[in-house]
Amino acid sequence: MTTSTVAAPPVATSALRIPGYRTFLITFMLAMMADNIEHVISYWVAFQKFHSPALGGFAVVSHWLPFLMFSVPVGALNDRFDSRRLIQAGMVLFITASLGWGYFFVTDSLRMWHAMVLLTLHGCAGVLWSTSSQMLLYDIVGPGSLTSAVRLNATARYLGVLVGPGVGSIIMRTLGPTRAIFVNTLFYLPLLLWLVSAPYGRHFRALTTGPKRAVRGFADIVQTLRDVRGMPVVAPMVLLAGAASFFIGNSYQAQMPGFATELGHGDPGLAYTLLLGADAAGALLAGVLLETRGTWLPTTAASALKMAFLWGCSLFAFSFMSWYPAAICVLFLAGFLELSFSSMTQAIVQLNAPDTIRGRVLGLFSMSALGLRAFSGVTVGLLGSVTNIHISLALSALAFVVVAGLLLLRQPRQGA
Repeated sequence: MTTSTVAAPPVATSALRIPGYRTFLITFMLAMMADNIEHVISYWVAFQKFHSPALGGFAVVSHWLPFLMFSVPVGALNDRFDSRRLIQAGMVLFITASLGWGYFFVTDSLRMWHAMVLLTLHGCAGVLWSTSSQMLLYDIVGPGSLTSAVRLNATARYLGVLVGPGVGSIIMRTLGPTRAIFVNTLFYLPLLLWLVSAPYGRHFRALTTGPKRAVRGFADIVQTLRDVRGMPVVAPMVLLAGAASFFIGNSYQAQMPGFATELGHGDPGLAYTLLLGADAAGALLAGVLLETRGTWLPTTAASALKMAFLWGCSLFAFSFMSWYPAAICVLFLAGFLELSFSSMTQAIVQLNAPDTIRGRVLGLFSMSALGLRAFSGVTVGLLGSVTNIHISLALSALAFVVVAGLLLLRQPRQGA
């Protein structure tokens, strides 16, 4: 009865007031930037060498498929082992991937299968880092500042995505791809080194929270699904995140060059950049406003569902846009709504996950919110090749709106 009202803490404070979180946020953003810099450099060199659309497709699949397969097992590892060490393992894999690219660049011996192995290694590093960071975040800030911390992390993620490609292009043009990929490894080091002795994590505090289940691989996914199905607040948020990931994900951004060309506003390259920038700028504004004026939008399941519903509607509207200024405004709104509802869903899941299986529940959320993006290329991209990009995005957005609307209708009238 009261589970639907525990999605937000009674007194919310800014996570920026916590010194440990400020360090975590800065190092997190540097790692996110490095992640995107590596994409810029490795994708460019691989394209120049192989000119293979198949490798480009594999790059997308190898990035998201590990989240689908390993998020819950990694969450289970977090229930038993030190989250700091799992994050460090992710950083080591990121650095290994960058050094691997650098080696093959120096020796000019890169083969297709080398690139596929390194791309897969990079994807696995992302799972270790992302899921374990969510786990550690709860202990760094506590429930009172968790909503703020999740929102700030989501904003930092957008900043990393926005800044990373630009920084990657600059250092690649300045130093060349070989030196640039080696320099990029340095951006992972601050988080790796800080976590050596960072005073956070249940294992650091020697907390005992009851018996811990053994890590059982696929069986953990099945059991966690059963556990979450009985959580009236968590289950809709996991389903909502999964629907957004499966039907839309970030695949509409990959179609943005086509939208920019068809909108016909001057230079297609500039038009493309501005469209992506509008989406990111809306998200950044949401992060700032919700952090500084967050009381006007409570972190509840109902708020998240309403924001998600409007996000789907905004993308549905964008799919039929023919006037460039209106398209910019709609994408700005879409970015604002996406960060709002995505940060809310994660915070709600974090706050309501039972402590004994918190890692598994957060892993299931990552599997849903990120892993299912491996299929959004089919719902938006492949469907677009059969019809056109406008119809494919419209149908995908409409399917998501239906799911969000049904979940919203099922919400209890009081306290959601």
